[in-house]
Amino acid sequence: MNTHTRIKIIGLVLLIAGIGLGIWGVQLSDSIGSKVTQVITGAHTDKVMWLYICSAITTVVGMFLIIKK
Repeated sequence: MNTHTRIKIIGLVLLIAGIGLGIWGVQLSDSIGSKVTQVITGAHTDKVMWLYICSAITTVVGMFLIIKK
């Protein structure tokens, strides 16, 4: 297995992980505790925001590694 193939596999793993983190963040934002925090503060909880941020970063990096020649 050459380096190019390994980078593509790592990119695919990061892409899948990023999508998973995003789904987890959406599910967590629908929880009762998160909704109470959202009503009181007007913002999502810190954990939800970190999941969204990490999801975006890992998804973009994964896509970059897959597309990169």
